[in-house]
Amino acid sequence: EVQLVESGGGLVQPGGSLRLSCAASGFTFNNYPMSWVRQAPGKGLEWVSSINNGGGFTSYAASVKGRFTISRDNAKNTLYLQMNSLKPEDTAVYFCAQGDHQGQGTQVTVSS
Repeated sequence: EVQLVESGGGLVQPGGSLRLSCAASGFTFNNYPMSWVRQAPGKGLEWVSSINNGGGFTSYAASVKGRFTISRDNAKNTLYLQMNSLKPEDTAVYFCAQGDHQGQGTQVTVSS
C-alpha cells in the first residue's frame, strides 16, 4: 500500500522559509517521479513542482519558480520542498503525490 506522509508545515511570516518533507513507503521510491501539489482555501488543487525518479530533472509552476526547490533522497525514501521568500498567496495545504496517490497534506500559512 502506497503511503505518503507530509510534515514540516506551519505558520511563517511573509518572506520566511519552510522545508516540507514527505516520507514515502509501500512502493519502490526511486522508480517513480514525484510531485508537490497544493490546495488553497476555497480553491482546487494546484500543481507546484515535480522531480524525476533520479532527481536530475525538476519543473516548477510559474508562481513558485525561483523561490521553491524540490529535491529527493532516494536512500531515505523522502521527498522535500524548500520554500523561500514565502508570500501570503502560498498559504495552502501541501500534498506530495505519486501518480494518483497523495498524502494527508501539511498546512502552510503565510501571515504577519
